[in-house]
Amino acid sequence: MLEIPVVRWGEAYESLEKMDVVHFETGETLARVHEANGGIIKMDMRKAKRARDVLRQFSIADLVEKCKTAADLYVDATLPLGNGTQSPDDFCRMQSATTGLPEHMCRFNMSKNAFVLRHMGDILDALTRGLPYDILSRGYGEEGRGVLVSYQANCQACGWVLPSNSPGVHTLWLPVIPLQIGLVLKPGPQEPWTPYRMYEAFAQAGIPRAAFSIYPGGTAKGPELGSAVLESCERSVIFGGTATVQQYRGNPRVSAHGPGFSKIVLGDDKVDQWEKYLDLMADSVYVNSGRSCISCSGIWVSRHGAEIAEALAKRLGAIEPNPMDDPQSGLAAFTVPGQAEAMSAQIDEGCKSPNVTEVTAKYRNGERLVQRERSDFLRPTVLHVTDPDDPMANTEYMFPFVSVVDCPQEQFLKKCGYTLVCSAITDDESFQQQLLDATNVDRLNIGEVKTIQLNWLQPHEGNIIDFLFRARAFQNSPPPAH
Repeated sequence: MLEIPVVRWGEAYESLEKMDVVHFETGETLARVHEANGGIIKMDMRKAKRARDVLRQFSIADLVEKCKTAADLYVDATLPLGNGTQSPDDFCRMQSATTGLPEHMCRFNMSKNAFVLRHMGDILDALTRGLPYDILSRGYGEEGRGVLVSYQANCQACGWVLPSNSPGVHTLWLPVIPLQIGLVLKPGPQEPWTPYRMYEAFAQAGIPRAAFSIYPGGTAKGPELGSAVLESCERSVIFGGTATVQQYRGNPRVSAHGPGFSKIVLGDDKVDQWEKYLDLMADSVYVNSGRSCISCSGIWVSRHGAEIAEALAKRLGAIEPNPMDDPQSGLAAFTVPGQAEAMSAQIDEGCKSPNVTEVTAKYRNGERLVQRERSDFLRPTVLHVTDPDDPMANTEYMFPFVSVVDCPQEQFLKKCGYTLVCSAITDDESFQQQLLDATNVDRLNIGEVKTIQLNWLQPHEGNIIDFLFRARAFQNSPPPAH
């Protein structure tokens, strides 16, 4: 049996408490993972300074080069995993078998992680706005225009409370190591695979194991472990629902990532040509089985809403669940009992509103909810919503779900709420300026850009440099007389 230990600053730790990670379809135990507890995390965080110290033995430029080596190892090598090994194919099969994500999507997420590692230098250059690396390493220096600046790390190690539903989120923590800051990872119960494989790839590339801690735990232990990470680390990132985001709003120690409510808006000058953008809309909704905060959950238009909803429903509604090893499989399984059923019931309740029509029902063969012995699926769902104030106009689910919302252009920014990604298809300069000024829109695409098409040289939900470092005043000589 494959046994995976807790990692405490690079040291394997065997716990008396263990959880079985099982195949969602067969019930086969794929691995037994040792569970951490909150007390261990709090104890270990007293030694967090050592993680930063061992990384500062290398320059940031050296660590960036090691990231490139780690990328190749992560994608191509058979790496140690607990008391066994794991090939890239094993990794994809295991990740698929526990998260319900089709295997080809797991491979795509591997390539996405590897891309970030291979281009880490470009990414850091963009996120630091060209700041010389040694200013972050030493704490001060001249930035190139004769001005002395200083940056101080806000933490010795950064904690990440990770989800199980979207393996793609791991791209967000990869820059922490080359920034010479330790990593504390609490994996999702169904997705321990990426943290452990990336840890081994970094280690094989020459990055000290002592920079990493990994604290796995099952669903029952999740809240305890997550709370311990957030309490003990000076900077932490957590993924959750709207309630999680609200809980940590205004807390400078915690960056909370929740639903994206990502949208496409067709301006009045483009909406009559909506058929031209149908592929863009469908891909934004459907790619990665809609299981990302950057997946489009709302298409807002001033007219043609019913026609757009009908065309999308015809395109997506007939899609069926396929086996996880099918290269054409486009729907992820729900592996947590009752989760899909609850979502489907919420949608049915929302569709009772006179403002809401589900358009996909007539195009699919059967019900939205497909229940299997050990897992469930939700078929793609397209709603047409005639009132932007209706609750179903601005909601999000972890499958290909989208509301096509009728809303006058001039009311869009007042009604759309928080939007992680907004793809605005318009040449109207006045509307473009309104979007640029809108503080409720995070990532803004103007033009024919899918919501799922990220440029990794751009910050995602806040710049991690600004989160991990603070600018401060610094002088090493008296200022000019004045």
